[in-house]
This record gives sequence, structure tokens and C-alpha cells, in this order.
Amino acid sequence: MIPSNDTLDTLGLFCPLPIILTSKKIKEMQAGEVLEVLSDDIGIKKDMPIWCRDTGNELIHLSEEGTLFKCYVRKNK
Repeated sequence: MIPSNDTLDTLGLFCPLPIILTSKKIKEMQAGEVLEVLSDDIGIKKDMPIWCRDTGNELIHLSEEGTLFKCYVRKNK
């Protein structure tokens, strides 16, 4: 388990909502803090790395546990 400062539950939501909500939540956080994002949308596997690259945030880890995806994103700015 990776320590996080906050958790964003996007279970039951599909593209683009998990990324939109991640973007909104990460803006409320301080640089260096880690956000855990929970999703059951398989698109998150492709979308989260792209979003992190495009926004300058760091995708620390992305895990898949059955239909549950956990993304850990560090705010860099």
C-alpha cells in the first residue's frame, strides 16, 4: 500500500469523469501530496498516464485488482 494524503472514489464513473474529478481534486492539494484514485473504468489505465504527463504531475503507481484500478498521483506543481 502506498501512503496517500487523500482518496478520490470514482467507482461507477466512466471517461472522462475520473480524469475531470482527478484534475479538480489535485488542484486543491499542495505540491508533493499524493492522491489515491479508485476507478473501475478500464480507460483509466490509458488516460491517467497521459493526463499526468500532460499536466506535469507524477503517476507513482497504477495497480489493477480484478476490476478495481488504483492510481497514485503526486502533485508536482
